[in-house]
Amino acid sequence: MFKNLIVYRIASGWSMDITHVEEALAKTPFLECGATQAKSSGWVPPRGEENGALAESVGGQWVLRLMTETKSVPGSVLARRVKEKADRIEKETGRKPGKKESKELKDEAMLDLLPMAFAKQASTWVWVDPRSLTLVLDTSSQGRADEVVSLLVEALQGLSVSLINTQTSPQAAMAHWLKEQEPPVGFTVDRECELKSAGESKAVVKYGRHPLDIAEVQAHIDAGKLPTRLAMTWDDRVSFMLTEGMQIKKLEFLDTVFDGKADDGGFDTDVAIATGELCRLLPDLYAALGDEVVPEIQSATSSPSE
Repeated sequence: MFKNLIVYRIASGWSMDITHVEEALAKTPFLECGATQAKSSGWVPPRGEENGALAESVGGQWVLRLMTETKSVPGSVLARRVKEKADRIEKETGRKPGKKESKELKDEAMLDLLPMAFAKQASTWVWVDPRSLTLVLDTSSQGRADEVVSLLVEALQGLSVSLINTQTSPQAAMAHWLKEQEPPVGFTVDRECELKSAGESKAVVKYGRHPLDIAEVQAHIDAGKLPTRLAMTWDDRVSFMLTEGMQIKKLEFLDTVFDGKADDGGFDTDVAIATGELCRLLPDLYAALGDEVVPEIQSATSSPSE
């Protein structure tokens, strides 16, 4: 749970309690793909319990889970089936299929093959903090995040979100931290980063398990290479990779987080620990980036009931 984060700000004025969220998600539960269906998405119980709640509240933090099943047909297999169909038409009629008919043959071939295709399932954790009006998706793919957000906006009446934006861009801040060797208060710079040239060469320099407080890194920045990702640790409690696009990747909770905590590994414990740490980390990160730029639609605060 929570390995890669894309964070959104929920517009003020949205108000929905956990009961109404549950009712809304129940309208689109996850169903496996039908025989000729290529993709299916829907909500599943976060606890993994059959017929369990689709929206869980732990310490006032809401956790949802979206499941997606996809069937894929290898391109070579599809092309072979289309060729077989085209060859059959040519043999029977003495003519080759045109562009429009070839497209129809491809669609037919896909329907023929989908019932035999292997299905792959993947889930996405969704965390809603109704107090701070924050939406967090556990994914490293912006395309996947867009899909989840669309489903949420469709399901939850009045929900409107925007990506977190800060006064200083992550890229500019990371360049400053590396060049001046001055990480923000409460953070340390670790031993991994990627620098990329903005010029035509698109040159890339990667450092892994390597000290970054060296003249070579500063020289790369002076030459115009800017950080696209940088490994950091917050408060000796959480390590992560910050990207130029404000994504948080490779999230890891360090041993100090678990000191004195019951080692039961249960769902409630996992959620409480993860959300508790992130509720502190995220504001500190925004402060390190010059504070969040609040959209006009977020000019007031709102606290949905739990």
